[in-house]
Amino acid sequence: MSMKSISLRAGLVLGLGMTLLPAAGITPLAPAALAQGAPASAVSAPVQALYAALDKVQHAHSSFAERSQIVGAAVDQAYDLDAVLHASIGLRYQSLTPDDKTKLLAAFRNFTVARYVSSFKPGSDARFTVKPGLENSPVGGNKIVNTYIGAEDSMPGTPLSYIMHNDASGWKIVDVLLGESRISQAAAQRSDFSSTLASGGVSGLITVLDRKVKTFSND
Repeated sequence: MSMKSISLRAGLVLGLGMTLLPAAGITPLAPAALAQGAPASAVSAPVQALYAALDKVQHAHSSFAERSQIVGAAVDQAYDLDAVLHASIGLRYQSLTPDDKTKLLAAFRNFTVARYVSSFKPGSDARFTVKPGLENSPVGGNKIVNTYIGAEDSMPGTPLSYIMHNDASGWKIVDVLLGESRISQAAAQRSDFSSTLASGGVSGLITVLDRKVKTFSND
């Protein structure tokens, strides 16, 4: 495996140096259950749009800020970031004031966008594959879109699955599952986010996220 493949795989471990946990209600290596009802194209469309943006920026030799605008628009379309943030914080989220939630969500969005832009910088040459069909999620009517991201010499690449929730604005990503063991991004972030909130409050977590954005932009 090339150094590019190793770097790409490392970039997919999304978070703040987090403890890795399996997704709640998801059995690692469970066989896929074919989803019923929802048209696969509608459910996977946000993931397809996100991957199109990531492919575009890794071939665009433009500034970090310009690439962030491209990825930011795709993240806004693909994700329910409020739901992801809520899951990443846990019960403590309910006690936050509306103003704190708004400020924290803005910082979390910037962090999410910057992390993607840093992981898929120009020359990354990642290949994005969305598997046909869907899985039913154990949670409500959620669906799972299964994909792979890999380099040319490591195809099909790292499994990456997206838990999709349908609301008034359409299908949105509410969690990301990494690898064969299906590590939940939200669950993995929860211990880091919760401990930072407990020690430094909302301002402390925002400071950590802003610092991460600065680090990503300097990579």
